[in-house]
Amino acid sequence: MNSSPGIRCRLDDLLTERGITLTELSQQVGVTVVNLSILKNNRARAIRFSTLQAICEALDCEVGDLLVSSRKT
Repeated sequence: MNSSPGIRCRLDDLLTERGITLTELSQQVGVTVVNLSILKNNRARAIRFSTLQAICEALDCEVGDLLVSSRKT
C-alpha cells in the first residue's frame, strides 16, 4: 500500500533513463540508499525540500518529473 495514494515517485524510471544507480545517486545527494529506496518504492511519508532539490539537481529534472499524480499514470 502506498503511503500517499495520490502521489507516485518516478525515481526508478528517472534512474533508468539516466543510467544512474541508486548507490551513485545516494553519494551525489548525501542521502542513504535505504532512504532513497523507501522513496523509490513509494513508501515515503515525507521528503525534505532540500532532499527533493538535491535529487532533482542530480537527475537534471523538475519536481513534477519526479513526483506525479498516480491518477494520471
